[in-house]
Amino acid sequence: MNPKHILVVLAHPDDEGIIGGTLLQHARQGDTITYICLTLGEMGRNMGNPPFATRVTLPIIRRQELKEACQLIGIQDLREFGLHDKMVEFEDQEAIADRVREVIDEVKPDLIYTFYPGHGVHPDHDACGAITIRAIEKLPADQRPLTRCIAMTPGSYAALGQPDFVNDISEIVDLKIQAIAAHKTQFQLMLGSYGQETRDRHRTERLWVYRF
Repeated sequence: MNPKHILVVLAHPDDEGIIGGTLLQHARQGDTITYICLTLGEMGRNMGNPPFATRVTLPIIRRQELKEACQLIGIQDLREFGLHDKMVEFEDQEAIADRVREVIDEVKPDLIYTFYPGHGVHPDHDACGAITIRAIEKLPADQRPLTRCIAMTPGSYAALGQPDFVNDISEIVDLKIQAIAAHKTQFQLMLGSYGQETRDRHRTERLWVYRF
């Protein structure tokens, strides 16, 4: 299989961990991954446990955590859009979609990952998904890349049906957890006590294809 170019558009540092196993697999098979991270998650309430960040230092630390996670996963091309955390829905949606479209035109992805609008369980996630879909819709219908979406709402199965892509990443689940753990300020909340339950919770990744 020829290497592909993958575009990931997510809202916060650590969002990439949701599909970290799938992205690890892409990197291992030689695919190039471009990751647009819209914010630095600077409004997050977690400062580490015990706390080692402050409201002032959090974005600096989270940027470094993001870079470390990307290195562990194999993401080669990280783009920071610099939007304000928890404010994505209030930004100029058309202008940001144009910025995403510029990256699409540049890297010409074969496959795009983002949040499913309305099923992201966070306003920034939903806005991120909607912006990405808007950007893709600017392309002619026959040039739109396959778009796989993360859906996390309790009603996602009822609304969207069964996921189109169910990926068992058991063989690399520990690597995925290491990448998530790179986000040390968020680590305790995200992983809790790292044990078999944590591995079981992270070993399957489910995605829905967005149908334009």
